[in-house]
Amino acid sequence: MPFTVESKSEGDFDKIILQDNSTQTSVEIIPGCGAILHAFTVWHNDAFINIIEQYESAADFAANVEVKGLKSCKLSPFACRIKNATYSFGAQQYTLDKYILGGSAIHGLLYDVAFTVTHAGAGNEKAQVVLTYAYQGDNPGYPFRYDCIITYTLKAESALEIVTEIINRDKQIIPMQDGWHPYFTFGKKIDDLQLEFQSKEKILFDESLVPTGETLPYQEFNSLKQIKDTFFDNCFSLNFATCQPLCVLRDAVQKLQIEIHPDKTYPYLQIYTPPGRNSIAIENLSALPDAFNNGIGLITLAPQSSHVFATIYKITTLK
Repeated sequence: MPFTVESKSEGDFDKIILQDNSTQTSVEIIPGCGAILHAFTVWHNDAFINIIEQYESAADFAANVEVKGLKSCKLSPFACRIKNATYSFGAQQYTLDKYILGGSAIHGLLYDVAFTVTHAGAGNEKAQVVLTYAYQGDNPGYPFRYDCIITYTLKAESALEIVTEIINRDKQIIPMQDGWHPYFTFGKKIDDLQLEFQSKEKILFDESLVPTGETLPYQEFNSLKQIKDTFFDNCFSLNFATCQPLCVLRDAVQKLQIEIHPDKTYPYLQIYTPPGRNSIAIENLSALPDAFNNGIGLITLAPQSSHVFATIYKITTLK
């Protein structure tokens, strides 16, 4: 069979592995560690190359997921920051307390929970796994029940589609934002890589890295450009009037590139260059940071209604 799905234990990781046997492209997901994307590997120049920066073990993840920047984590029910860790919704004020950095709540509530595999299958055209977490409203800062359903699908030509469905299981309307937090790497300093993303505007931040409400036109990386010493900790609105992919990270020496093909449910791109500069976080966002306060891109879901977010990561060999 061209595609396969395998459950495998390695060290203290319990993995789900999606594989395209015709090309040896594979994807590794760790359900017990927030359903993270642990590896996206291709065979290139007589070697396997994984473009996802990893955790060393499940123990490393449990102890250091926050310290290491929440690499690969699902950002739900909010992404990036909520200023002062507080927001108002439905005439009530809520205070979040799970992960506070610089006074702000960071990156949601599901980044370290254990997801359940609810479906896995493979055939001639794809390998797929569906993972579900039923959030029960147990954090007082977000006392709303919802299901988060993540579907990873590996397709031909080293394309990985990632779809998230959110279903409101509460009795009232709930606020919702969605995002991803992969750290991409080619095993070298990002200064030597080329970056392109189709942006319209840069979102201006205050000193706490939340939007001020102002924007500036930004097209500096609208064509491939070497990153060099550029520092990013910024959010950009994407220009869907241009052709996909809307973001490309290229290693011109290895002749390999990562493409990101978000659909319109992810209209923003957050980019961060961590210390050490061995990887770069390129994050699809459905709304701006602090969306629970500023409302920009915020989705409100009626009871039993749902919303779907989708993006595709693709690894392409250059000639």
